[in-house]
Amino acid sequence: RAVLRKALQPGLGNQYAYMYFNIENAREYAEGRIDDFKQVGVAALDDHTLQIRLENPTPYFLQLLDHYSMFPVHRPTIEKFGQPDERGTRWTRAGNFVGNGAFVLTDWQLNKVVAVDKSPTYWDKDRVRLNGIRFYPTENVSTEERMFRAGQLHITGALPPDKIEVYKQEQPQHLRIAPYLGTYFYRFNVDTPHLSDSRIRRALAMSIDRQQLVDSVTKGGQIPAYTFTPPDTLGYTATTGFSFDPEAARGLLAAAGYPEGQNFPATELLYNTSEGHRKLAVAIQQMWKQHLNIEVTLNNQDWKVYLDNVENRQYQIARAGWIGDYVDPNTFLDMWVKDGGNNLTGWSHPRYDELVLGLSPSAKNREQRYHLFDEAETILLDEMPVIPLYFYTRNHLVHTSVRGMPANLLDYALYKAIHLAPTD
Repeated sequence: RAVLRKALQPGLGNQYAYMYFNIENAREYAEGRIDDFKQVGVAALDDHTLQIRLENPTPYFLQLLDHYSMFPVHRPTIEKFGQPDERGTRWTRAGNFVGNGAFVLTDWQLNKVVAVDKSPTYWDKDRVRLNGIRFYPTENVSTEERMFRAGQLHITGALPPDKIEVYKQEQPQHLRIAPYLGTYFYRFNVDTPHLSDSRIRRALAMSIDRQQLVDSVTKGGQIPAYTFTPPDTLGYTATTGFSFDPEAARGLLAAAGYPEGQNFPATELLYNTSEGHRKLAVAIQQMWKQHLNIEVTLNNQDWKVYLDNVENRQYQIARAGWIGDYVDPNTFLDMWVKDGGNNLTGWSHPRYDELVLGLSPSAKNREQRYHLFDEAETILLDEMPVIPLYFYTRNHLVHTSVRGMPANLLDYALYKAIHLAPTD
């Protein structure tokens, strides 16, 4: 209950608050239309029973409970260090944080290390086989790969694309490539005058050769994206909304007033610091020059600055990625409703909102629900406030001593199950 109370505080402006709007009166509370949390459909019936009342049947709700944003928190600790709607309090710091997991936060040095040790009070501590875990924030994937080779890491978060083939040939036992429920894409700020025209947005989308990107740039088995929702997401596959068609793209650009790219306004593509993002941006910049004869400048920013500019819509085009919060198409489509916390494009469409927020929750069966989703995604791909580029795969290195960490679509790790085994 404390988790939802904090997540829905109007003063915090939680970007993910919309995820809970299927709970009775959650939207009203988050938007400040009611101020008594007791009116929200969440009640602790006793010490071991939480009751949640929904506005509509929600097929993915049990999966949503498994999302990290729903992990329980210790309300007395939150209140010890500030009010529920207060930002920046110290309740999450090492020595202060109280959790219910298999490990205890013992150290957190910004941009250096996050350390957790085995909890002596965890209910299932006898089955936890690791004494501790050290997480090392590493911005440069090449540095991360070198740390792995030097024996400083058991697992990497990513792998330089140019190294994938090397590991396939020389050390395949360490390489893990697995499906990953996510989409890499570019956002448009539709308040940018020339990018407010959907013909220009579609022209930019249709002049990108995605197969070339995944073959020559990302190199990790990624799948070219011509929809926003990954194919076969719990049985849902959207109707393809466009294709790589430079000739048609030039026609759209000409119809919008820029034949052969003449007098196309100065345009900037923003991405956060990463060699992978840079290489992809350079490749797309060249495709736009080759196929549309337009110049797009690239702007690389550190993560915090990049996030601040995207969240405040101080950008024209910006790279982004979205990993499903649960295995259901709704997690990809409810992002783009009006004023959704992760929309950040300025785009909205009344029929889209009606389909995603109004009609699909009350659909009588999965077939009807997916038909409504497909109509919504058709609108999204026709208006093109975002450019889907590819569907992710998870590419990283795992030492052969690591056990209990099977691949899964959402890349969740159950740390209590992980252990190390002797190797030759």
